[in-house]
Amino acid sequence: MKTALLIMAAGMGSRYGGDKQVDGIGPFGEALMQYSIYDAIRAGFDKLVFVIKPQHKEIIDRFCAKLGEGIEVACVYQDFTTIPQSYKVPAERVKPFGTVHAVLSAKEALREPFAVINADDYYGADAFRSMHDALVTLGEGEAAMVGYRLKNTVSKNGSVTRGICHLKDGRLCDVKETYHIVVREDGSLYDDEAGILDPDALVSMNMWGFRAELLETMSERFEAFLGGIEPGNLKAEYALPTFVDACVKSGVLSVKVLSTESVWFGVTYREDRPLVAERLRQMHESGLYPKEGLS
Repeated sequence: MKTALLIMAAGMGSRYGGDKQVDGIGPFGEALMQYSIYDAIRAGFDKLVFVIKPQHKEIIDRFCAKLGEGIEVACVYQDFTTIPQSYKVPAERVKPFGTVHAVLSAKEALREPFAVINADDYYGADAFRSMHDALVTLGEGEAAMVGYRLKNTVSKNGSVTRGICHLKDGRLCDVKETYHIVVREDGSLYDDEAGILDPDALVSMNMWGFRAELLETMSERFEAFLGGIEPGNLKAEYALPTFVDACVKSGVLSVKVLSTESVWFGVTYREDRPLVAERLRQMHESGLYPKEGLS
């Protein structure tokens, strides 16, 4: 069975101060998404779909130039041309409409079970193996998610947004997108709305596994979301955790939460970069990745 990896790389990187999706953080100038590509192909994925900005097409072509035979590659753009005609995008709107919009931008390129990831996160080889194995066994109405511990996904350099999950018997009960999680001076994790948070809570880092049929439901709910945006709101976004939560609660989806031995890390702020660069250097040095680099 063919399996696809959808890499969301069209974000604006406003908190990072630049295009972190293609920033060469690795010791040989690798972007974080190149580690995901490397790990995913070795896990069995044979199709890559990139959601990008037009100016990054040449960079993606370079990343994929030496993938070898049998790996299908497609690039799509997250822009307003994929917005349903029933909704008129305000002239002042600049930002895309979130991660659901990103996935739907690639709708025509997806015919097989697919995983979704962020381009600017490191997920680890074991996470891709677990996700690939789950994708090839997904039944109708099923999805999958790799969960990480909240304490391992925060930044000391500012607030982060995470989808905090609750489980029952290994299945997702609900996921709440929590927008302003900070590390306080005493080390506790805090959100203005939720208060003190459990550091061991499982969170979504946008590593989801879906069947292609779910895209129709996603399209319908995205259109409904657009119709509910209040006039003058130029920043409203429809996030994947919000979509999944609604599907779980309405009985449309049953989501298996996958365990992994992998460690997550990523760059939200420019100040996160040195630590990530050092972790990647150590991984190459230890032999986890080729000592001569990925490219």
